[in-house]
Amino acid sequence: MLSSELVILVSIGYVGLLYAIAWWGDKRARDGRSWVRNPTVYTLSIAVYCTSWTFYGAVGTAARNGLEYLTIYLGPTVIFLGWWFLLRKMLRISKAHRITSIADFISSRYGKSTQLSVLVTLIAVIGTTPYIALQLKAIATSYTVLTVWDYGMTQPVAETISVFSDSGFWAAVGLALFGILFGTRFIDADEHHEGMVAAIAFESLVKMFALLAVGIFVCFVMYDGIDHLFSQALNTPDTAKLLQLPEDGSARWMTLMMLSMAAILCLPRQFQVIIVENVDERHLPTASWAFPLYLLGMNLFVLPIALAGLGALPAWSDPDFFVISVPLFEGQSLLALLAYVGGLSASTSMVIVATIALSTMVCNDLIVPALLRIRPFRMTERDDLTGLLIFIRRASIVVVVFLGFAYYRSAGASDALAEIGLISFAATAQFIPIMIGGLYWKGGTKTGAQVGLVVGFLIWTYTLLLPSLADSGWMNPALILNGAFGHPWLRPESLFGLSDFEPLTHALIWSMSLNTAFYVLISLFTSPSALERIQATLFVDAFSRKGQDTVIWRSSASVDDLYELVERFLGRERAFHSFRDFGWEKDTPWRGKGEANADMIAFTERLLAGSIGAASARVMVSSVAKGEMVSLEEVLEILEETSHVIEYSQRLEQKSAELEKAAAELRAANDRLKELDRLKDEFLTMVSHEFRTPLTSIRSFSEILVDTPTLDHERAEHFLSIIVRESERLTRLIDDHLDLARLEAGHSDWRAIDVDPRTVLDESVDAVKGLLDRKGVALTTDLAAQTVMLHVDRDRLTQVFINLLSNAAKFSDPEYPSVSVRGEAMDGGYLVSITDNGRGIAPNELEIIFDKFSRGGKYADDKPKPSGSGLGLAIAKHVVEHCQGKIWAESPPGKGATFRVFIPGHVFAPST
Repeated sequence: MLSSELVILVSIGYVGLLYAIAWWGDKRARDGRSWVRNPTVYTLSIAVYCTSWTFYGAVGTAARNGLEYLTIYLGPTVIFLGWWFLLRKMLRISKAHRITSIADFISSRYGKSTQLSVLVTLIAVIGTTPYIALQLKAIATSYTVLTVWDYGMTQPVAETISVFSDSGFWAAVGLALFGILFGTRFIDADEHHEGMVAAIAFESLVKMFALLAVGIFVCFVMYDGIDHLFSQALNTPDTAKLLQLPEDGSARWMTLMMLSMAAILCLPRQFQVIIVENVDERHLPTASWAFPLYLLGMNLFVLPIALAGLGALPAWSDPDFFVISVPLFEGQSLLALLAYVGGLSASTSMVIVATIALSTMVCNDLIVPALLRIRPFRMTERDDLTGLLIFIRRASIVVVVFLGFAYYRSAGASDALAEIGLISFAATAQFIPIMIGGLYWKGGTKTGAQVGLVVGFLIWTYTLLLPSLADSGWMNPALILNGAFGHPWLRPESLFGLSDFEPLTHALIWSMSLNTAFYVLISLFTSPSALERIQATLFVDAFSRKGQDTVIWRSSASVDDLYELVERFLGRERAFHSFRDFGWEKDTPWRGKGEANADMIAFTERLLAGSIGAASARVMVSSVAKGEMVSLEEVLEILEETSHVIEYSQRLEQKSAELEKAAAELRAANDRLKELDRLKDEFLTMVSHEFRTPLTSIRSFSEILVDTPTLDHERAEHFLSIIVRESERLTRLIDDHLDLARLEAGHSDWRAIDVDPRTVLDESVDAVKGLLDRKGVALTTDLAAQTVMLHVDRDRLTQVFINLLSNAAKFSDPEYPSVSVRGEAMDGGYLVSITDNGRGIAPNELEIIFDKFSRGGKYADDKPKPSGSGLGLAIAKHVVEHCQGKIWAESPPGKGATFRVFIPGHVFAPST
């Protein structure tokens, strides 16, 4: 154990460090150099969810119920991974309406109802009191474990020492002082507490570091790794069952998951950090994955610490504090002190945020509305109310903290930490039906919400809170055992004979089902007020309408009246800057006796809502604005007209886009037609040219022979040979055209057989041998020994190779012509490469040379064009593609051209 003086000194020093961080955070925010406005700090502030229940109680739950502790983290993980559907909408609405608390959020949805905000505030305070007690119990008990561990865990602390000797009392004093200093220093229209957020983010890092340090020590110092620890646990029946999922605990697991999902949304402290303290909606997507990762880190070593404590510590040791007692048992005092500081961080962060959130709710939704209705106070006539508001909030913090301390002293010592936390979770879960219904159902009414909430809270009190108080000795247990009026059907833990579930599940089933049923049924049979219907539309359609642009006021208030009203609550400086900025933005007078327009009245209400709540803000504006709200019919008419205009505009945009698309398609079709027309003209020109050239030669030489009968015999034979040669050329040209036409139409005859491509190459080389010899072409062949059989038309393949060889011979270097032929089996097929050493092919012609009548640029500008129809490559391409192969050309600059043909082996080309 450690000395009390050392532990107290460390505690005071740590709290002092938190004070310094909060002060520094506030100072930088005032200087306009805030460092907390980033997604990392925002995510760490959300980790205030991890209280002493998480730090201590999760280990205790694991030691008692095994893997059940995971459910408390799975719920928030689901909510954050699905942030797009719920959290984003809540955040968007809250920013638009300057929401300051969960009570403000709910009351704003249901017509800014003061009665509803009072009800939500009371339930939140009552429901949070056990949770604050849990934190104070954790601080006090962890202090006792650290200082008097040998005997201090055998009796509840609150029953053995006086109030002023209880460390929980001094913890309550310190936490209340922190909340007063850094949560109520001024009335902020946006309710942002950047110093507090900075301190909470720091505490989130500390508690994770401490828990990981203890976990690493347990797994790798006390044991030889996690495997060793688990294998030891499996050898003992009592610990082995902790590693298994419960066979009959699915109802409780589902209950705990639902409660944790509700808690991350409805706990006042979570609403405060997730919604109110958010400064940029873009931080939420980062938190949606970063916060679940943080929860994973907090859970890594929970079960190992629980197993180590059960295996090493005496049976009377409290599992809730294994995080401290295990290091103490192993003689690691400094590690135990670090664990204590981590637990202190988890407890203090929760109490600080919860009390600040609850003080705002008590002030805005409970005290101020009451004062406004007490005429002797003359709240509307006072010049400056900022001091009063700050005093109310500070007093509320003290009251809330010491309510928790009172519960801890009287009832908290008898329950495990987790059970106390679950009582709070179940209370705040009663907000879920009216919250979710308000966000997605316009039919929910204020009356339905009030009745449902009251019924749910009463059922929670009867089935969960009263049994807890009875266990603590605060009331006669006869009610729990016999039921109200002695009727067994009214037993709190088996209401109406439902006894198949454990108390928590039983309480949640009855409270939530009756809450939801009354909310829906009463809403269906009651009519909402005009303001309720307007607010319902703004909340449900939050992404299609912006709340800050909705004007629902019509009055004759002067600008100065509104200015002075804001000045009373926000102070002179904040009122001045707010109205000045509004006037500049809207280009409207912001001081003077002139009549304020509806925009300024709505702006005033939103500004006040950020400081005193929506319900109180509406009351205060109504006291100044001598007029009335715009009727529902007028608002809906405006919204309907606006919707029609927007819808008509969207249809016009859609039609315009369709016309633009159609015009683009027509332009593309027109361009294609022009291209086809150009290709047609080019084709006709080429065809006519190719046919006219041999015909002209034939006609010219025939006329010479006819007109000159005395022509000498030698010249006549020469002319006849030209006529024969041109006739053959014309015949080949016609044959090529017919052949290509048949290929393109798919009417060519194919006689596919299995052939060896090397044999076809040899025959093709022999066929062009005469041409090669006449031109003096040096031919080299390289046919690999390995081959594959091709199922192709032998004559067609020969035609392709002959065509490529003839082209290579024609376009080789005139002085030193050479052609190389290479054949090899590869990739399940056969690749043939035919290369010449001519001028090559321009890069922009490598594709078009396979078009009809294209010869590329393989000849010099000062040389005559080689003869040919320009159809050979087009025919070759059709033949190769029919064989499911590929033909292409490569031509490095100045290094000739290579034509490659690849045909897959054992591919059966279809015959037509």
